[in-house]
Amino acid sequence: MSSSMIEIRWHGRGGQGAKTAALLFAEAALSTGKYVQAFPEYGPERMGAPVQSFNRISENPITTHSGVTNPQYVVILDPTLMETVPVAEGIGERGKVIVNSSFSPQEVAKQLHIDAKQVYTVNASQIALETIKQDKPNTPMLGALVKVIGTLDIDGVLNDTKEKLTKKFRHKPEVIDGNIESIKRAFNEVKN
Repeated sequence: MSSSMIEIRWHGRGGQGAKTAALLFAEAALSTGKYVQAFPEYGPERMGAPVQSFNRISENPITTHSGVTNPQYVVILDPTLMETVPVAEGIGERGKVIVNSSFSPQEVAKQLHIDAKQVYTVNASQIALETIKQDKPNTPMLGALVKVIGTLDIDGVLNDTKEKLTKKFRHKPEVIDGNIESIKRAFNEVKN
């Protein structure tokens, strides 16, 4: 992995939108001229089963074509996965973990057995319920990831995501507006 490449691993359950969030993130990065990869890895393909998705973002062409084993960022859409899946595996001392949780970063760090400086939390489920009226934490977690990484322009991400959502939900403006609001809120509410 080159030093200019960012690798991200998303953990969620089937139906929570980990794959969709990874794709939206990659498309937003692509729109800024970066090289990207976004791909899922499924276990049993059923609603509620643990799933992983991956991103690679780079200034240079990406020649690696495998799962992400040493991510700089791990995004956890479902905090119950911390009990059964080794979500922090491979992050090292500089990796960052972003968790959909109402608990503090310190409490989550204790559960994951990592330094609290590496943990960020945002109550993405609550934000999703308030903005899109469903417990779909993927777009709020996208906003939190953009904040933690700090190299992507949030306005660019919002514009690109709105454009993608408009193609899919043009007859449901409340879905588009709710998702954009959820990204903004999580960007502003993520804690470390």
